[in-house]
Amino acid sequence: MSYTIFRTFQFHPLLLNPTSILKRRNAFFYSTITKATAQTKLPTSTQSKKLDKIPKDYEAVIGIETHVQLSTLTKAFCNCPYSYGSFPNSTICPVCMGLPGALPVLNSKVIEFAVKLGLALNCNLAFESKFDRKQYFYPDLPKGYQISQFDVPIAGSGFLDVDIPLEFGGGHKRFGITRVHMEEDAGKLMHTENGNFSQVDLNRAGVPLLEIVSEPDMRNGIEASEYAAELQRLVRYLGVSNGNMQEGSLRCDVNVSVRPIGQSKFGTKVEVKNLNSFASMSRAIDFEISRQVLLHSQGQEDQIVQETRLWEEGSQRTITMRKKEGLADYRYFPEPDLPSVILSQEYVDGIQNCLPELPEEKRRRYEKMGLGMQDVLFLANDKNIAEFFDATLAKGADAKLVANWIMSDIAAFMKNEKLTINDIKLTPEELSELIGSIKGGIISGKIGKEILFELLAKGGSVKEIIEKKDLVQIADPVEIEKMVDKVIAENPKQVEQYRGGKTKLQGFFAGQVMKVSKGKANPGLVNKIILEKLNSKS
Repeated sequence: MSYTIFRTFQFHPLLLNPTSILKRRNAFFYSTITKATAQTKLPTSTQSKKLDKIPKDYEAVIGIETHVQLSTLTKAFCNCPYSYGSFPNSTICPVCMGLPGALPVLNSKVIEFAVKLGLALNCNLAFESKFDRKQYFYPDLPKGYQISQFDVPIAGSGFLDVDIPLEFGGGHKRFGITRVHMEEDAGKLMHTENGNFSQVDLNRAGVPLLEIVSEPDMRNGIEASEYAAELQRLVRYLGVSNGNMQEGSLRCDVNVSVRPIGQSKFGTKVEVKNLNSFASMSRAIDFEISRQVLLHSQGQEDQIVQETRLWEEGSQRTITMRKKEGLADYRYFPEPDLPSVILSQEYVDGIQNCLPELPEEKRRRYEKMGLGMQDVLFLANDKNIAEFFDATLAKGADAKLVANWIMSDIAAFMKNEKLTINDIKLTPEELSELIGSIKGGIISGKIGKEILFELLAKGGSVKEIIEKKDLVQIADPVEIEKMVDKVIAENPKQVEQYRGGKTKLQGFFAGQVMKVSKGKANPGLVNKIILEKLNSKS
C-alpha cells in the first residue's frame, strides 16, 4: 500500500520556485510556509551599560544539551545517504519523508556509535533501552513526531574531564553527564530574505543524532565553551562525527539560570540557541547571566520566564524566540514500530577494547613526558596533530623539541598556507631526522629552519637536501677561527667599542661570522672563539 501511494507522487527539489511542489499526475499541490515575524523588544543601551555594574553575589547554573550528528553512511531508519550541502530534497525516501505506511529499520551503526560515546563519557550503559515518539508539529518534521529516547536512554550517569586553558585560569574540571540518547534529526527550513515564505529541505530528516545532556555543573561561559570544545574533540577522536559546528554536526543548546550565592534552589531556566561557535557560546552565556542578575538585583526576577532565546551575534545579546515547551507537551509514548535495543556484554566489551586513546588520556601522558600545559593542550587539541607528534616521537626524537617545532614554525606555516597537518609534505620521519641532525651538530639551527620550510612545502629527505646543498655544519675550530680573525680585522671600530664596554656587540660579530660561513658555522664554537679573541689583551 505504501509503495502504491509513493509511486503516484513525485517530489521535486526546491529552490526553483518559491514553493515546495508535490506532483500527482496532472494536478499540483503547493506547500508554502509563511514565516511568523514576532516583534521582540531589545534591551536599551542604558540597560546594556548596567550589565557591567551588576552585583557579584549571584551564582550562575549552566547545563548544555549537545546534539552530535553521526558520521554513518546512511540515515538512522532508512538507506538514504546524507551529505552536507547536497541539492535540496535529493536524498529522501518514503521513510524520511514520513509517508503513510513507511516503516523505520534501525541502522546498527547508530547503536555502535552510541555505545562508543557512552563508554568514552564514563557512562553506565542500559543493556536494554527503547525508542519513543516525541510528538510535536513543525514544518520540517513531516511525520509530526520525532523518534527519540525518553525514559530509558542508552547511556547515563557519566562525566567528562576538562582542562581549562591557562589564559582562563587553568585547572581541571569534571562535569557530569546526565544521559546520552539516540534520536533522528528533523529537516531544515530555508527562509527567504523578505520573510514572506520558507522552503523545506528534507535531506537532513532522519539523520542519526546522539544527544548528550550535561549536569548543571558549569558556572560561567568559559567553563561551558571548554566543555563543548572537549565534546567536539572526543567525537572526532572516536570517529563518530566530524563535529563541525558550521555544518550543524555539533549543535549546543545552553540552559542558564542564576540564584543568590548560598541558595540551593535553582532559578528559572532559560534556553539559549543559535550558538555557532565556542566563542559566541561563551559571550551569549555571559550576557544571559548578566541579564538575569540585573533583573534579580532590581527585584524583577518574575520577568525571568522559562523560554527559548536566540543569540544575536550582531547586537551581542539574546532575544526571545518562544515559550519553552514542557515534557507534557511532547506526549511521549513508546515507538511501536521499533523493537527494544538489547546489548550483550560481549558486544560492549568488543567496543571497549577498540576505543582509541582519548583526549584526556593523551593529555595526562604528555604531562608525564614533562611538557607544559600549554604544549599539552595544543598537541592534544587536534587528533591529527597528536598522531603526527606521537609518530615523530616513535622515531626517537625528543618530546620537548618536537613540541617546539610543531607549535612554532610548523603551526605558523599551516596557518599562513591555510593547511592542516595532513596537507603538509613534511613527514614525522623527516622531522625526527631534522631534529637529530641539529642536535648532533651536523647542521645549525638556522640551516635547520631553512630545510624545514623546504620539507613543509615540497617534501623530500633531510639527508639529500644537506648533501645536495652542502649544508653540513662547520665544526672545525681552526676554520672558524680564521673566519673570526677576518671579521675582527675588518671591523676595528666595533672592536674598540666592544673593549670600551659595549659588550652587546658580540652579537654583531657572531652575525658577521655566520654571514661569512653562509650559516654553516657552529654557533657555539663561533661565540666561544669570538669571546676569546675580543677579550684577549694582545
